[in-house]
Amino acid sequence: MKLFKRFVAYYKPFLNLFILDISVATFSSVLSILFPMLTRYLLNKPIPERDYHGMTIIFAIMIAVYIIQAVSNYVRIRWGHILGVRMENKMREDLFSHLQTLSFSYFDKTKTGTIMSRISNDLFQIAEVAHHGPEDLLISIATIIGAYILMFFISVPLALVSLIPLPFMLFYGIVFGHRMKEKNRAVRRSVANINVDAENSIQGIREVKSFAQENFQKNKFEASNVKLKETREAMYKQMASYHAGIGFMRDLYYLVTVAGGALLIAFGYAELTDLLTFVLYVSVVLPPIDRLINFTEQLQQGIASFERFTEVMDIKPEIEDEKDAKELVVKDATIKFDDVSFSYESRSGEKVTSNLDLVIPGGSRVAIVGESGAGKTTIVSLLARFYERDKGSITIDGVDIKNVTQESLHKAIGFVQQNVFLFDASIRENLRYGKSDATDEELWKALKIANLYDFVKGLPEGLDTEVGERGTRLSGGQKQRLSIARVFLKNPPILIFDEATSSLDSESEALIQDAFNNISKGKTSIVIAHRLSTIVDCDKIFVIEKGSVKEAGNHQELLAKNGLYARLYNVKRDEL
Repeated sequence: MKLFKRFVAYYKPFLNLFILDISVATFSSVLSILFPMLTRYLLNKPIPERDYHGMTIIFAIMIAVYIIQAVSNYVRIRWGHILGVRMENKMREDLFSHLQTLSFSYFDKTKTGTIMSRISNDLFQIAEVAHHGPEDLLISIATIIGAYILMFFISVPLALVSLIPLPFMLFYGIVFGHRMKEKNRAVRRSVANINVDAENSIQGIREVKSFAQENFQKNKFEASNVKLKETREAMYKQMASYHAGIGFMRDLYYLVTVAGGALLIAFGYAELTDLLTFVLYVSVVLPPIDRLINFTEQLQQGIASFERFTEVMDIKPEIEDEKDAKELVVKDATIKFDDVSFSYESRSGEKVTSNLDLVIPGGSRVAIVGESGAGKTTIVSLLARFYERDKGSITIDGVDIKNVTQESLHKAIGFVQQNVFLFDASIRENLRYGKSDATDEELWKALKIANLYDFVKGLPEGLDTEVGERGTRLSGGQKQRLSIARVFLKNPPILIFDEATSSLDSESEALIQDAFNNISKGKTSIVIAHRLSTIVDCDKIFVIEKGSVKEAGNHQELLAKNGLYARLYNVKRDEL
């Protein structure tokens, strides 16, 4: 019942369209059952009496019925589908808005393909049910009941005879129709698998060729292709059985009606015009039966899709603003971690940070170093409140980040990450993600700061150059510098440089390091370093081991201690 109420709630903003659709559908059903009665009257009265004027009137009424039905169908099909589209649009808007509020932990656990399926396939299925469900159910029931009321009025024995095939048709259609839909779903799964294989192979074409695995990919694709062929053949086999069987049932419906009518006429219980009228009514009743058969399957799919939709909508963000949360106003940008502990759900309670204490003075440049898995990236993720700490406090200028709005917190922090994400759009659009109203003059200035001006200026389309999916048309260093330009436009008081040069050559590293130096002046900067050569000039270096600060000091002080930092430095000093 709760699910039903939530579904009905989406009709409320479009109640006028729903009423229009249902009203026209009802009116169309009434019109559809009039034609056989008009034909019966024509056969019983005007034709035997050679009443040409009466015939003309009946013909005119028939034409008027057809015209009104055509108009009704136009209104029903157009505005009924628009009703479904608008409901789908509202649901998609709600779902996307809700997804924006969910914490990183949800996206860590949920595949992108699953989310996209909710946004596209599930919502389309719900929209189809929202439009066709009530309409099909109403038209089918109204037409069948209305037709049989008139049929019983004409001839009770003949109406009873014609009812015999109906339950068998419905049973056959629902059972075998469901089996056919199962085969269709198997085909869709096979299509999805073959698309995944093709997409992986195409996106990973460099890896495929570099490892000389073309034959492996070919064999893998062929296996998926064979599976698709087999599922389609099975689907067409089931389709042939379904359509042959339902076609036989349709013919049987006509046969039972004609044979029963012939016998009743022979025994004097019915008239010939009654039989002709009933034959016409069979053609009126059959389409609603098809609608009912399809409705049962469509309803099941719609309910399942809406359940998946509400399942996502019911997920509460793990991190929400406090009721009295205020806007963060950054002054010095002094950052303090006090006894902070944190563990990821997926790691069975294992502590990633444990009793972490560190202070980053405002306007300073600090580095966080440590072996892989020490918790370096987790620390800055906690600072941005992408994840919620288990205990302790994290403050900026003495204000706990839990007491400020997430939006203001995120505006205060700029990330330059190792794996830069660029949108499949132009350089201009990607830059304006940092400042949506930035002028071209500001964009070019940002590119100069990021040491990317000459490169972009030399492109035929300049700022309008498309970067490709995930920035595939740019090199790793160019993507990093574009990311730096984007952060420069954002102009946050706190900068985080997360191992952004670890996979680049020395020349690209030097350009990026220079660009970062340009944008970090006067800001609190945190550098997470893989190459220790990039952090020797930092004001302070925090050495992290198992989520805690093992050592702290500047480069020379830490070398003098001859501890963990010195050991890491000696291992990596060939990078200098």
